[in-house]
Amino acid sequence: MKNILRITALVTFAASSLTASAQTIQQDSTIKPAALDTARYDSLVNRLASGDKTGKWPVKKAPYPKAGAILPFYRVVAYYGNMYSKNMGVLGEYEPSVMRTKLKAEVKNWEAADPETPVKPALHYICVTAQADAGRNGLHNLRMPFSQIDKAIEMAKPINALVFLDIQVGFSTVQTELPLLEKYLKMPNVHFGIDPEFSMKEGSVPGKRIGTFDAKDINYVSNYLSSLCEKYNLPPKIFVVHRFTKRMVTNYQDIKLNKNVQFVMDMDGWGGPDLKKGTYKYFVADEPVQFTGFKLFYKNDIKNAPKRMMTPKEVLSLKPSPIYIQYQ
Repeated sequence: MKNILRITALVTFAASSLTASAQTIQQDSTIKPAALDTARYDSLVNRLASGDKTGKWPVKKAPYPKAGAILPFYRVVAYYGNMYSKNMGVLGEYEPSVMRTKLKAEVKNWEAADPETPVKPALHYICVTAQADAGRNGLHNLRMPFSQIDKAIEMAKPINALVFLDIQVGFSTVQTELPLLEKYLKMPNVHFGIDPEFSMKEGSVPGKRIGTFDAKDINYVSNYLSSLCEKYNLPPKIFVVHRFTKRMVTNYQDIKLNKNVQFVMDMDGWGGPDLKKGTYKYFVADEPVQFTGFKLFYKNDIKNAPKRMMTPKEVLSLKPSPIYIQYQ
């Protein structure tokens, strides 16, 4: 089970922490994309299926995205973490320029492993962290100040990286936490993720047992993100859900897809290659939604024999082939 961030500094999500950079919403000054190339989209989705023989991939009846969609035209390679903790992931472990250099090196590794798919770098920032202590709000979570979210967005700019805002709700809900982030999610380069591991619906303290989200929670997020895309004329949002057990996502077959949201089920488990392949098969590949992701851990994946991380080529050989890659 992943480490839970423990922060002694008092931070709040109050409006008073809003910085000038967050007050001025980033404008989409890019040229509006042409119509979606559906033939190329179909070809790339079929390629990701990697010759799957189960009949589950590619997913049937998935809607075409609006023009400007990132997936499957690009692979996303992301660094994950929080700037208050070196233990939560590589994003917070290194000084920003060093972190960006390491991320760019990983991007090159993935481009070399699959030259046909260009790569977009990303920073996957945990902006609501689960806590063992109930805290001042009683919700066993800690909302990062807007100044920290601003910092993550600024850190992404030198390498034109995407930004993912990820939430660990604790005793709260996505219905409560997601709207608080709208000022950021209406930026065209900001996407979203949720971590069922720390959604403690049954009342356990985060870290004591693995939490859960239902398809109803996931559909709420998708509908909310879709409404932002319509309201602000945005290209599709990528929506990442982490998973490494069956219970983490219930009623997956009821997850609804739409043209404004590109859904990624991300295999979040750590361990040796065989264990990770099994987790991916049973909890991601066997329960198809739309796109798949795969997390690699610089430290945890090498704890046990054979004490090595999976290579990009090994990850790409999975069926289906993941289009979103995350490093912790």
